[in-house]
Amino acid sequence: MSNLIVLSFDSPDEAQQVKDSLRQLAKQGGISLNDTAVVVKDEDGSIHVDNQVSHGTMVSTGVGALLGVLLGGFLFPIGGLLLGAAGGALVGRLADLGVDGKFVKDVADSLQPGSSALFVLVRDTDPTAALATLRQYKGTVLQTTLSSEAEANLKDALGDKSS
Repeated sequence: MSNLIVLSFDSPDEAQQVKDSLRQLAKQGGISLNDTAVVVKDEDGSIHVDNQVSHGTMVSTGVGALLGVLLGGFLFPIGGLLLGAAGGALVGRLADLGVDGKFVKDVADSLQPGSSALFVLVRDTDPTAALATLRQYKGTVLQTTLSSEAEANLKDALGDKSS
């Protein structure tokens, strides 16, 4: 099962730094990242979103394209390919608890100028390793689907004093 975690930071660069640290932890096997997105609000209020497509979504797109070809048969192979690819991407995103675009916009709008937010979809997490990685950063938990206990541990690791 995947969990959504949304963190905010007072620095425009910190969300990217945390994402990079989590990706390094993923390479070491301490965490499995399904998807990440960084939202930065510049000092002038401009919003920038960096969303990286997950490997799982790319695989789902490929599988969907293959199914589309098979289902489309010989009569409409190109249409079947396109329909299957689109359906596969959608299924992949839904399976990963995809992040709603309106929610991303709402979070971005709520950020103060010169700050950032990180959206992370994780599964199979080693809590000890993940919390150790996050302790060096100071952030606020905006949203999570974690259990109450796991959320409290995350807030403690980030020094988040919000309730």
